[in-house]
Amino acid sequence: MKLKSLEFRREREATWRELESLLGLIERKGLASLSADQLTRLPVLYRATLSSLSVARAISLDRNVLDYLANLSGRAYVHVYGTRRTLLETVSVYVRLRFPILVRKHAWALVLASFFMIAGIFGGQALVEQDQERYYAFVPKELAGGRDPSATTETLREALYDTGTPADTLLAFATFLFQHNSRVGMMSFALGFLAGVPVILLMLYNGLVLGAFSQLYESRGLGVDFWAWVLPHGVTELLAIVLCGAAGLVLARALVFPGPLPRLESLARGGREAGMIVIGAIGMLFFAGLIEGIFRQTVHDVAIRYSVASATAVFWLVYFGFVGRGVQR
Repeated sequence: MKLKSLEFRREREATWRELESLLGLIERKGLASLSADQLTRLPVLYRATLSSLSVARAISLDRNVLDYLANLSGRAYVHVYGTRRTLLETVSVYVRLRFPILVRKHAWALVLASFFMIAGIFGGQALVEQDQERYYAFVPKELAGGRDPSATTETLREALYDTGTPADTLLAFATFLFQHNSRVGMMSFALGFLAGVPVILLMLYNGLVLGAFSQLYESRGLGVDFWAWVLPHGVTELLAIVLCGAAGLVLARALVFPGPLPRLESLARGGREAGMIVIGAIGMLFFAGLIEGIFRQTVHDVAIRYSVASATAVFWLVYFGFVGRGVQR
């Protein structure tokens, strides 16, 4: 057996060593470091090594040779058949193709989540207009931050045009808002496991809070100023939260209505797609947090605020409506 193993290695070891050398170069400097001849040689060496492994198993060579060849073949497989994309390329493909395509694929969920969010906004406005005491039922004290019916009109106005906050405080505030909104978004997604009903309630509640806020400001003649304060970041932020709610509804549909697929397989497929939507939404929330914590508090011109809000609305409309169209999924 030792003689058979030695003879086998003597005949083929040069091929293995050449492949090991190329793999070492790739693992140190990347695939781009190989010359054209080396790139051509790589799959040839891989197939030859794979053949050696097959023969070694058939003639029952010693365990050390088998383990060496198996490890070498596994390392080579990754570079011969594995992904060629760098992290930057993967992110680029996701942003340019996968995210907008998935959102369009599940447009029904986006429309449904948006409907309940908008219904909550109008409901909050109507209820607080009838009785301002209802404001306290919708808006928690820590979220209101003193902006409630007991506040003076001047206090409410100052909150819209805060000029005395240091830049580092604004950045910290942006970080807090990103974390808060991310938790809301992730909760909207996770609640999809409960057949989607809590997702709908969460969309309604977020709408009620915004509606209550807006009605308070409109009652003091600050409606235009309030929406100029909200929309620059709100277009992106609310869309992101609605997308997380839509992802939760996608999950709920896969669980409750699996169709021809087994329920677990339907849930796995729906969960992957919903998760990809949530990843994009979290990125949107990060961007919205920067606008909310920095831009909104440093730019006070109402016309500029509405211009930024309009520009972001047009951007997302074009992005989700047209980017990636015509590309096979």
